[in-house]
Order: sequence, then C-alpha cells, then structure tokens
Amino acid sequence: MNSQAFLICFFIYLAAMIWLGWWGSRAHRGSGDDFLLGGRKVPLLLTIGTTIATMVGTGSSMGAVGFGYLNGWAGTLYGLGGAIGILLLAWMFAPVRRLRFMSMAEELSYYVGGHRLVRNLVAVLIYLASLGWLGAHILGGGMYLSWVTGIDLAVAKIIVAIGFCLFCIIGGYMAMVWTDTVQAIVLFVGFIAMAVFSLIEIGGWSRLGEGMDDAALSFLGFQSIGIIPAISLAAVVGVGVLATPSYRQRIYSAASESSVRSSFLVSGLLYLGFSIIPAIIGMAARSMAPDLDNPGFAFPYLTTQVLPLWLGMLVLIAGLSATMSSATSDAMAGVATLLRDLFTMVTGRSPEEAKLVRYSRIALVTTIAVALAFALSSDNVITYITRMIATVMGGMFVCGVLGRFWPRYNWQGALATLVAGSATSLAVIANAEWNALWGNPILPAVAMAVLSGVVVSLATPRSQVSHEQAMARINQAREQGDGVANSEQA
Repeated sequence: MNSQAFLICFFIYLAAMIWLGWWGSRAHRGSGDDFLLGGRKVPLLLTIGTTIATMVGTGSSMGAVGFGYLNGWAGTLYGLGGAIGILLLAWMFAPVRRLRFMSMAEELSYYVGGHRLVRNLVAVLIYLASLGWLGAHILGGGMYLSWVTGIDLAVAKIIVAIGFCLFCIIGGYMAMVWTDTVQAIVLFVGFIAMAVFSLIEIGGWSRLGEGMDDAALSFLGFQSIGIIPAISLAAVVGVGVLATPSYRQRIYSAASESSVRSSFLVSGLLYLGFSIIPAIIGMAARSMAPDLDNPGFAFPYLTTQVLPLWLGMLVLIAGLSATMSSATSDAMAGVATLLRDLFTMVTGRSPEEAKLVRYSRIALVTTIAVALAFALSSDNVITYITRMIATVMGGMFVCGVLGRFWPRYNWQGALATLVAGSATSLAVIANAEWNALWGNPILPAVAMAVLSGVVVSLATPRSQVSHEQAMARINQAREQGDGVANSEQA
C-alpha cells in the first residue's frame, strides 16, 4: 500500500471528523456541564453510536486480532467479556442516571455516605485508569500507523495522540459523541469487510486455522490458553466495562434512564455478534503469514498485503477510528475527574464555572500528554490493558457493586476494597508463577477486594448517613468546593 496515499486519506478523514465534531457540538459549548457531559441530553441513537465506538477500541481490534493470531478462537474472549460487561452495566447501573452524578468518584462515594476520603481515593484511581486506557489507545493506534507508513513508532504515537486531541478539544463531549457515531459505522463496515475478504483469500471457512495447533481451534481456545486464563481474560474485559469511567459518562450524559438502558442493550448485543470477527481475522492472518514478529501487526499486515487498495484503506481507517473513538471517551472521562474531583481535592475549591471550558481544554491537553508518556514505554496492548484494569479498576468494580446492592457497606469497607484490589493485583503481577496460573490478576484481585470489603464493613459500625444526606454532601462539595463535609457518622 502506498503509505503517502494512506497518510493523505487519513488526514482528510481526520479533518472531516474535526469538522463534524465542531458542527455537532455547536449548541453545547456554553457551560462546563455542556462541555463535559453534553448538557445531559444525548439522545438514544447517539448514545448507541458512541458506546459501540468505545467498545470496539484498541483491545478488540489490534489486541484481540493479535490474540486470535496466537491462540485461535480465544480471540473471541475479549468481545465476549465486553458484551457481558455492557449488558450487566445496563441492568445494574442504568438507574443511577436519575441521581445526576457528574463523575464516578461522586457515585462511589454516594454509596458510602458521601465520604470525602473515598471520593478522593476513587478520583485518583479513576484518573489513573483514564490515563491507562488512553495510553493503550495511543499504543494501538501508533502501531497501526507505524506499520502502514514505516515511520518511527514513537512518532506515530505522537501523531495519533494529537489527532484525537483535536477531536474533542474543539467541542468537548458532544463533539466526541458525533464523531464516535460516524466512526462506529466506519469501523463496523471495515471490520466485517476485512473478515469476509480474509476468508475468501485463504479459500473459505474450511481453511481457517490451517497451520495452527488443534488447541487453538478448541471452544473459545480453552485448550490453548487454559480455562482459568480464558475466564480471566473475559472477566478482566467485563470488569473494565463495569468500572471504566467513560461508560459511566454515557449514563450520566444520556437523555434519560430508559435511553441509556436501551442503548446499552443494543450495544451489548451488537458487540456480542462482533466478538467473533477479530478471531477470524487473526486466524486468517496466521494462515497467510505464520511468522510475523509481532502478533499485534496481524491486522495491518492483512490490510497492506492482502486486501485491495481501496478496501485496505477503508479498513486501516476503521482501525484507527476504533482507537481514536475509544481514546476520546477516556480523555473526556479523565478531564471530568480531574476538574470535578481532583481540582477540588487539591485546591479546596471548585473551578470557576465561567472558566471551566478553558480549564477543560488545558486539562485535556495535559491528560493526553501524560498518557502519551505511558504509551511510549510499552508495545503489548493486551498485557498493558489487562494489568492496568486489574490493578486500578478491580477494586472500583467491587466498590460499585457492593455499594449499589448491599446497604451494610460503609466507607471503611470501601477503602479496604480499593486497597486490597490494587495490592492483590500488584502481588500477582510480581509473581511469575501466580501470573501464569491466573493469566492476569483480575480474579484474585476481585476476590480479595470482595472479602476485604465485606469483612471490614461487618467489623465496623453501620453507616448512619442516609442516601439523601449523602447526596446533600455531594451537592455541597459541588457548590462550595470545600470537599464533602467530613463529620462522618459512619
């Protein structure tokens, strides 16, 4: 493929997305709430579009295709876990839309009496999670661009970071929603076309998996990677969806509870059907090029060496669309946390509403720059994502579920949950034998987070703070910027 032609098409596409973001956000730039949450009026179709675009991101494109290249049908696990996660999110957390939270830190602190310490710790973890996701998207997009154009990988990562920064710096959340919706269409068409042409190229479905071990062709690749690691991979992706702040933003910004629930149900079912496609693409690439140095390049290999020029161009742009659409979501979630929670925690006051849009843009550039620094230090998407989710999000997932459904849960239990989840994950990562056994740290991290949260909650006094009082504390923090009143009747 002509790398110069691809770059020209990519920059034209990027310019079109920037214009679309500007056009779609022109009525939502007046306030901080407009910039960060689209005025809480995002309609059903746009919520579906932006949710799907976020789900079909770096992990389910480059990461899952590369995993399918190595492990056959195990490449389906990423999409399966994501679909289960979004369907559970619709069932368990869509009702929080009526509470009008502005960040996930507010939500998790609400469950335990609006406790300031819990909110602050969650805010730190959420911001780290947003940086981690952003780093993964920059890494995946940079690998695409580097392979196709031959430019240095570090330079490619910088170009990708600048590209999605421009998407949302102009119009904020609504710019992201509009561009995500268009990119969802592009990436679905591109990925499906790639799977079909790949099957034609290798001679049909019967030739899929030729040259691979029989274990890789087993049900969901269980025999290839092991049952426990397979469950861990699906679980870590599902937990990632349930604890990732960008998905919570879909809830907070939707026009209504029914709208967000419907959009998640549709997105989950579409993603469930999509989950098989990365595995097919990866296995087809293995049949055609069994000796790739880096499995992460399986996707761009097919686009540049196998597909017709016009289709390869479409698919490559679809791949970059998947990366950038997900990245913009995590960037906006990180900025919302930085300004609504961390700014208040550090300064003792809320940002001035009149300056919030300007502050948001500055925070956006800063957040992307830090994530870029993370991305420059890694070259394995799946490892990067799974370890980051387990360490940063496992405890937040448990905190959200226990807080939402167990009235006895208190702020002491929440702190124990968050600390135990991260500590367990780091311990597993540090031990090669444990890491090999579990595949990734999510299962032991979640188990220890649940155990610690339950034991500590039962061993400490029941919270006497009602949900109404907790909401009042959160509202006070928004209005006065002096943190939630910390006279905890815990």
